[in-house]
Amino acid sequence: MKAKYYNLILLIFIVLFNIKPSYSQDAGINFNLAFPQGEFKESIDRLGFGIGGEFMFLTPKKGSPVGIGINAGFINYGSETRREPFSLTIPDVTVDVDRSNNLFNFHIMLRVAPYAGKLRPYAEGLFGGAYLYTETEIRSRGVEEVASSTNFDDFAWNYGGGAGLMYEVYRNNDDGSAFFIDLKARYLFGSEAEYLKEGSVIIEGGQVTYEVSRSKTDLLTVQLGVIYFFSFH
Repeated sequence: MKAKYYNLILLIFIVLFNIKPSYSQDAGINFNLAFPQGEFKESIDRLGFGIGGEFMFLTPKKGSPVGIGINAGFINYGSETRREPFSLTIPDVTVDVDRSNNLFNFHIMLRVAPYAGKLRPYAEGLFGGAYLYTETEIRSRGVEEVASSTNFDDFAWNYGGGAGLMYEVYRNNDDGSAFFIDLKARYLFGSEAEYLKEGSVIIEGGQVTYEVSRSKTDLLTVQLGVIYFFSFH
């Protein structure tokens, strides 16, 4: 990722973390399924999966249904595993070679939602980016990592929106904290990026070549998770 992207993202996060918190905030974690769309689907026609999290600095409150926060997520969209000799001089010892194609995204998030109620539908707008990378790891007996390397990486900007539904499953009336089940779907429009996919790394005669793909990186995600609302006093 280029330095200017790091600097911009760092500046955004510094500004958000210095926002004076409202009385109530929330934090969540979710499991997500990712469906490549458009050009991205033509290149990677398979289901991705991963995990994500979010933190709302400002939550909707009475008289103001808009909240602001950040979210980040990890998605795997392909993997390969093979057994190889540890080295040319130690062919009788083998290791697992695992290669994974991954995407890490992060966004500023605006949410419009009711501030109260056991059932809370909401809509979201998102702006941020995605870091796409392919990594190869060598593992001993499938567990202990011996070495790893990033084969290829790139960055894409993205933006989009989504909608979801939160359902309250527990509330502490003493401090106002509560747990919600959260179900949502998001569509992200991604800029062009270069990336590797399954079968893109070709090894012949001890040499490695990459078949690099390039396309827009549109993505549809469906997420199921939990959200914890807590209060500051």
